[in-house]
Amino acid sequence: MASSTLILDHAYAHEAQRGNEIFMTQPLGGGPVADITWKQAMDEARRMAAHLKSRGFEPGARIAMLSKNCAHFIIAELAVWMAGYTTVAIFPTETAETISYVLDHSGASLLFVGKLDLWDHQKPGVPAGLPRIALPLAPPDSGERWDDIVKRTPPIEGKPQRAADDLAMLLYTSGSTGTPKGVMTSFGALSRAASGVVDDLRSRIGADEPARVLSYLPLAHSYERTWVEAASLVDGKTRVFFAESLDTFVEDLKRARPTHFLSVPRLWLKFQQGVFAKMPPAKLDRLLGIPIIGALVRRKVLKGLGLDCVRIAGSGSAPIPPDLIKWYRKLGLNLYEGYGMSEDNSFSHASTEKFSAPGCVGVPLPGVEVRLSDDNEILIKSPGQFSGYWRDEELTRNSFTEDGFFRTGDVGERTPEGVLRITGRVKDIFKTTKGEYVAPVPIENQINAHPLVELSIVSGSNQAQPHAIVVLAEHIRPRMQEPAVRQDIDQQLSALRAELNARLPAYQHLHTIVVAREAWTIENGCLTPTMKIRRARIEAQVAPQVAQWYEQKVPVLWG
Repeated sequence: MASSTLILDHAYAHEAQRGNEIFMTQPLGGGPVADITWKQAMDEARRMAAHLKSRGFEPGARIAMLSKNCAHFIIAELAVWMAGYTTVAIFPTETAETISYVLDHSGASLLFVGKLDLWDHQKPGVPAGLPRIALPLAPPDSGERWDDIVKRTPPIEGKPQRAADDLAMLLYTSGSTGTPKGVMTSFGALSRAASGVVDDLRSRIGADEPARVLSYLPLAHSYERTWVEAASLVDGKTRVFFAESLDTFVEDLKRARPTHFLSVPRLWLKFQQGVFAKMPPAKLDRLLGIPIIGALVRRKVLKGLGLDCVRIAGSGSAPIPPDLIKWYRKLGLNLYEGYGMSEDNSFSHASTEKFSAPGCVGVPLPGVEVRLSDDNEILIKSPGQFSGYWRDEELTRNSFTEDGFFRTGDVGERTPEGVLRITGRVKDIFKTTKGEYVAPVPIENQINAHPLVELSIVSGSNQAQPHAIVVLAEHIRPRMQEPAVRQDIDQQLSALRAELNARLPAYQHLHTIVVAREAWTIENGCLTPTMKIRRARIEAQVAPQVAQWYEQKVPVLWG
């Protein structure tokens, strides 16, 4: 298993041994970038740590962070840890209401405000009396400026220590099923998980090879926090690049030329749909089948996506359609699915070259124990296991078995070799009026593999048969009202429904496929900040229309 050295000790070692090596590269807007060395990052962290200590907060005080991904998010977190405090990161897309809740629930003593797009809407959620510090690139009126503070403050000396049981961070879940919960993560758990990630990644790309990664998934989420930030702090040989904006994302990828790239299913799907928008799937498939031309096409497609240097690609946070994994592997990209959650610091399962069947999430990472309950709920005991839920002892107690396994809420099955396949969420499984239980996720994965579909949900509680709601692919949506295009969509989705029903058991046959009127986004509340579907919210929105859908008895409906 990974080293027991704590994450701050790794950072101190890199400061001493790699001081002049570039650690992070930050876009400054409009083209210029700033390269930040280990020495520079640690010097600023030490100065901010000294300032925070001078404010006299109680030991372990919660310091909140509201920012998009940027170099100073990581530097600020190091400062908080050195000063003896605990970080509370808030998703940069959250509403003022949720921001207010998290700040109050965590008992935050100060807020770092960083790079944001929605500050004017979020600012009302911040109590007027809460001290604020503005990171570089923050909105103009967001607090005392970071640069002013570090310029006037001498750095904290030595190697301030934290105990393994000390609370490093509160990870507030993105709230797909209700009020966000504060997941308590100790320095020991975070350090073990990050060290395990480094061991896994280094076993795949080489122990001493220079590595590059692009940080763009929200750092408020466990997946990015452990596999990118914490892993880079432990590794020391990984250079972290940041994305400037959604519009510059592909250019940011090309700048970083990552050696390993982590994402979520929705982005992998968007990449594919972007390729299909330039070249029809049938033509691409035909070209890939021609020996010499196929190799050239593969390189061109991956280079166009900025992924031509990727040695290992990962997908997590939500299920990814198996056919999508197969498509990327046909392009020559080693795309593997993994499994984890905030409660284990995203350190649970990963696919390997040997165990990489599409549709499965791999085998347990070193030190992880797993078993299935009598009703096939996945139970996990991980080196990265959390300490409990902040201010909720009852929920903490109910979340564990008597022998210390965490109840994930996911349903799955395991092969004799230990390979895990997720078949759904306990709370997502619904019952039809025929008395049959339907797990929606496996059906959704098949729907999402279709080139016309970006996202879908399968529902139908207390109905005779399930139905599906789909969001069309981004390149199709602007033309969806054109009669000829609409007719083609009807035909393709009708064929998809027929194909699915031919494969599915009778009780799972889709009554109809409904085309959503608008895309599901973070902004309209249908997706969490990590782009997971808020199933209950979508079902509540369409509830008044469902009876009418079943009355019409047609294969495809327009919502």
